[in-house]
Amino acid sequence: MAGTYRIGNAGRLTPARTARFTFDGKHYTGLEGDTLASALLANGIHLVGRSFKYHRPRGILSAGAEEPNALVSVERDAARRTPNVRATVQELYDGLAANSQNRWPSLAFDVGAVNDLASPFFSAGFYYKTFMWPKSAWKSFYEPNIRSAAGLGVSPDQPDPDHYSSRFAHCDVLVVGGGAAGLTAAVAAAQAGASVILCDEQAEFGGALHFEKGAQIDGQDGWSWAQATAAKLAAMPNVRLLPRTTAFGYYAQNFVALTERATDHLASPDRTAPRERLWQVRAKRVVIATGAIERHMVFADNDRPGIMLASAARTYLNHYGVAVGRNVAVYTANDSAYFAAIDLKKAGVNVAAIIDVRDAPSGAAVDEARSLGIEILPGRAVVKANGKLRVSSVMVEPKTGGASRTIECDALLVSAGWTPSVHLFSQSRGKVAFDADTQRFLPGTYAQDCVSVGACAGTDGLEATIAEAIQAGSDAAGKPGKTLKITIKAQEGWTGGMLGAAPGPGTTVKAFIDFQNDVTAKDIRQAVHEGMRSIEHVKRFTTNGMATDQGKTSNMHGLAIAAETLSKPIPQVGLTTFRAPYTPVTFGAIVNHARGNLFDPTRKTPIHPWAEAHGAVFEDVGQWKRAWYFPEAGEDMHKAVDRECVTVRKAAGMFDASTLGKIEVVGPDAAKFMELLYTNPWEKLEPGRCRYGIMLREDGFIYDDGVVGRLAPDRFHVTTTTGGAPRVMNHMEDYLQTEFPHLNVWLTSITEQWAVIAVQGPNSRDIIAPLLEGIDLSDEGMPHMSVREGKICGVPTRLFRMSFTGDRGFEVNVPADYGQSVWEALWAEGRKYGACAYGTEAMHVLRAEKGYIIVGQDTDGTVTCNDAGLDWAIGKKKTDFVGIRGMKRPDLVAPGRKQLVGLLTKDPKIVLEEGAQIVADANQPVPMKMIGHVTSSYWSENCGRSIALALVAGGRDRMGQTLFVPMPKGVIEVEIGSTVFFDEKGERLNG
Repeated sequence: MAGTYRIGNAGRLTPARTARFTFDGKHYTGLEGDTLASALLANGIHLVGRSFKYHRPRGILSAGAEEPNALVSVERDAARRTPNVRATVQELYDGLAANSQNRWPSLAFDVGAVNDLASPFFSAGFYYKTFMWPKSAWKSFYEPNIRSAAGLGVSPDQPDPDHYSSRFAHCDVLVVGGGAAGLTAAVAAAQAGASVILCDEQAEFGGALHFEKGAQIDGQDGWSWAQATAAKLAAMPNVRLLPRTTAFGYYAQNFVALTERATDHLASPDRTAPRERLWQVRAKRVVIATGAIERHMVFADNDRPGIMLASAARTYLNHYGVAVGRNVAVYTANDSAYFAAIDLKKAGVNVAAIIDVRDAPSGAAVDEARSLGIEILPGRAVVKANGKLRVSSVMVEPKTGGASRTIECDALLVSAGWTPSVHLFSQSRGKVAFDADTQRFLPGTYAQDCVSVGACAGTDGLEATIAEAIQAGSDAAGKPGKTLKITIKAQEGWTGGMLGAAPGPGTTVKAFIDFQNDVTAKDIRQAVHEGMRSIEHVKRFTTNGMATDQGKTSNMHGLAIAAETLSKPIPQVGLTTFRAPYTPVTFGAIVNHARGNLFDPTRKTPIHPWAEAHGAVFEDVGQWKRAWYFPEAGEDMHKAVDRECVTVRKAAGMFDASTLGKIEVVGPDAAKFMELLYTNPWEKLEPGRCRYGIMLREDGFIYDDGVVGRLAPDRFHVTTTTGGAPRVMNHMEDYLQTEFPHLNVWLTSITEQWAVIAVQGPNSRDIIAPLLEGIDLSDEGMPHMSVREGKICGVPTRLFRMSFTGDRGFEVNVPADYGQSVWEALWAEGRKYGACAYGTEAMHVLRAEKGYIIVGQDTDGTVTCNDAGLDWAIGKKKTDFVGIRGMKRPDLVAPGRKQLVGLLTKDPKIVLEEGAQIVADANQPVPMKMIGHVTSSYWSENCGRSIALALVAGGRDRMGQTLFVPMPKGVIEVEIGSTVFFDEKGERLNG
């Protein structure tokens, strides 16, 4: 009945503040402050789900993020359905609707449970052995059925209506974990003057103090001290508290990613507020205070609902006021479970017995349990749990053999000890070390500026934890002299523990290690017997630790059983990798703002409004909106492009080239740096002159190209392709910082600082001249491939004489704020000479007429300078540059490589398709041997025919040959020729 497991004199919640919720369509009542798990337990519900493989009944195991069983779907409406929510983390709110998963037709009667009967056929690695034959059945039968059966929850089928946000933050000290250690470290650092961020995944700070009752700190019980300390931190201006926030990833240079659950705990969240917030924090020092995770005991049928971790039962009692049963038994290998039995007994719950695998447990907790009349059974083991949808009794036997005994119980609390949570430490690339005395992996060698304190560092006692945290906090603030005084008068001791399977009746029973993936001790042993020697191989063979909980409770048990089976020490078997995220992170939190129109930034040039007003049709080039063509009345794209191409050749054209990547390379060693990054020589290039440059990768293939102007002995203006700007900047910075750090060079991206207006064509000089100041435009004063600085329309300009069309041309660089006004002034002059505005399509045609390549279109990542006919761009006397050794590899200089050539179709009206394959013999059987492909293909109105560029094997040796392009409508004959189709001698560059 509802509410019958709520204990009036226990817990910290207010009985008057109720919250209604549904689970699998049935209505229940909980209290504000409950989690869904505590509310279900308060209503006597232990069965919450079914396991992945065998569909066995599963109950709530834990009270925190390590929960492997209690995964539910939470639905606010049809569009707001979140699968695989851990009920132990989901806070209760009025109107919450949750449903169990992985069952049909109901949770109590699940047809999928037939898998449990067929479990002998589903042993470890069965999928590797079963689905091998016949091979033809994989795609048609095995894969579709496996995929339909896989998964736990059902993903939403409607767009997510919520929004998410992202924040960047810097701090002196980031403290991860808000328990006693984390709170203390944060206070110590903050009082020393450091800026502090303290995050914890729970709604309230306190960590293990949620359930510990024996701690006395500064004259208060532990929980009261934690709340007072959190309030003290909240009042400090140099502290930011982030509850409900999980640190899920630790990356390079003390960069830690956090997710904050901003509104999932509210009944009526403000829809203008983010549902989750992604924090990206860069800290000078990180204090890791993530605690430890309790392990379960491994014995036959240890997955029955009602079997849970002792610390979880204690949390539900002491914090939520919920008894997990009326007749509870405890099975343990360490002291901490005794405190759970003691607390339950004092709260009026019957404790049937404490079964302890240790032969002679002793200490204050053991003595207190005896004094309360609790029966203690040392040297004994639970060999089987009885019951189906909930545990009803356990069978107990002496470890050394003897008569068994059945103990009735409706809940069994288990504890095999505590595993330090070293996940974030490991993610920081720190190396863990195995402590043989305590059988634990602990932080060993640190790779970043961080420190682990408390239980995650293997420190067991509260007094030692507090002292360690004070030292860590003050050291992190850089003021170790300012210490904090905290008095500990009482503390609990957690000693003992075991790894691996508990004593039992053999190896054939289902003794579960990984609850979510149904991995048993038998599966681990089988993996070893079948040849697995590394724990990484055992993990993949059995799927141990590969579920959504990432083995938080199971990894150490699996490792211990594998080591025992191999007769090796645990460290020799290895340790699985702790990967981010620590707990599952929603796609919404990761993507946050980057969705819909914000999925990819839209970049517009300063001249974009003018082009839009003059009817430009735009295309997306990377993130940029670029004018594709400018149609006039009655023109389609082809007619508009033909007109633009002809006008540029006959009169002049203006083109918005602002999207070109632009990087300024400055410093005493700028020329030396350019010599190393490009194939061309730069040391002797005079200031005021330009050069076409080619950049290679280490393997010798073309990476990018562009014109580079030398403005001064120590300053270069480098242009890159539009799409290549970010990667070229990264490429340069990477080499400067790692390979050439001795060079005094500074790199600055100036792509968005300069608007670029290309004025091309026979009349280009006449258009520019009236607007210039301080620049001699004569052929003698400014020859082709020159750069000058002066003014145009009264604003500074870097004027390049260069051309991507093959005609006389100039590129006018002006500050972006003046881009449109200078364009309009040039346009007014250009109209006097019959100039037009042209777009990217005409630009492509004009450059192809001259055989100018576009990196990424006429190259594909496997093209060398020689392949592209650009050997002339390699400095003949240069002894070193990036890619020089790669380009000398035998396969890169071997005959028969694909080379860039021109193609002319026998029928001049046929325009080839870009990407079309080329063959030498059209009559050969299918599959034909392809010898090349078309890279660029256009109709050229200036040439009066189609033109194309192609990469063809041994292309330059095939000049004049006829090749074939097979297409669906027939074979097209083409003739190999020069890559230059217009003005072959280049006379138009000088007007």
